[in-house]
Amino acid sequence: MNDLLLRSVTLPDGTAADLKITAGRITEVGRDLTADGPVEDCGGALVLPGLVDAHCHVDKTLWGGPWVPHSASGGLADVIANERRRRGELGIPSPVYIGALLDAMIANGTTHARSHVDVDPGVGLGGVEAVREALARRKGRIDVELVAFPQEGLLSKPGTLALLEEAVKSGVEHVGGLDPAGIDNDPVGQLDAVFGIADRHGCGVDIHLHDEGPLGAWQFDLIIERTRALGLTGKVTISHGFGLCGGIPERRQEQLVAAMAELGISLTTVAPVTRPAPPLRRMAAAGANLACGNDGVRDLWSPYGTGDMLERALFLAQGCGFRRDEDIELALDAATHGGARALRLDGYGLAEGCVADLCIVDARVPAEAVAVRPPRRLVVKGGVVVARDGRPT
Repeated sequence: MNDLLLRSVTLPDGTAADLKITAGRITEVGRDLTADGPVEDCGGALVLPGLVDAHCHVDKTLWGGPWVPHSASGGLADVIANERRRRGELGIPSPVYIGALLDAMIANGTTHARSHVDVDPGVGLGGVEAVREALARRKGRIDVELVAFPQEGLLSKPGTLALLEEAVKSGVEHVGGLDPAGIDNDPVGQLDAVFGIADRHGCGVDIHLHDEGPLGAWQFDLIIERTRALGLTGKVTISHGFGLCGGIPERRQEQLVAAMAELGISLTTVAPVTRPAPPLRRMAAAGANLACGNDGVRDLWSPYGTGDMLERALFLAQGCGFRRDEDIELALDAATHGGARALRLDGYGLAEGCVADLCIVDARVPAEAVAVRPPRRLVVKGGVVVARDGRPT
């Protein structure tokens, strides 16, 4: 197999180098390398590992379709009900819209993602099938693992639990949950059901947890307890996790962060502007993992979003009040290595031997890439150029 040589890149630590890629992996990092194959002159631009969207909902998107004004008027329950009413009218989940969003994500340098996909008696496994159809047409361009997600509730929506298990049996990689107290009003029951599926089938767990303050923190305890009891170290993620982000004493936050670090429980954030930011510095110091994602992109939940993980890293840095380069790089880490840890990616990074998933950005240092969010000059997936100058190839 011919090599691909990326001539004259700047590594995140500031080192100037060439990258030689063979059979989908980085085989040499050095100066004045030669290769038997195409050469891409990067002109000293910054190279980053492929961006990782660790929390998205691609099945919900209207990307590439008509502009749909936001029509929900209330809180979480009203948005859920509005989506249920309108998804048939708007033809979602749509493999066409999903594919259009995936193309935008690819062009923006995302090489891996985790998408929560609605599973309920109304849509059945239709969302899973729609995402799989769109992904099949983009094989080798982006990897997306799925979470069977009970958007309308689990125990409170009869038939959903069986569908979640059916989804996992069909190959969906993770089982999800949603506000065990706030939605189902039965945190012990919902978490027992979700973790029971994980225990029976060996899948991962990813729980949406919006409940704040002591109620949210208590549900962290329940998740930690079950992760430890079932030996699911490294296979559990808490999404949003506002109970960790504010409204509890500092000592309580430290205890939760320490337990998450011990058990490899990741937290994913979408950096919402209306909520407190996660304790990123504290988590990093304790060795607890924070990942980041775009959440919904232009759907019935929100008209916003672009699918660009550098933009999401910017929102996270701003939400944390970061200005120094080293702090901004913590936010970028959540959109790269943090996401890779949450998704348990093997061979992720820019060292020799790593899988050649990366993007070239016209920036001098990582902090500038976050602040400016320039178009991705080049996106490489498995050693193949899949996007150039902000467009899929």
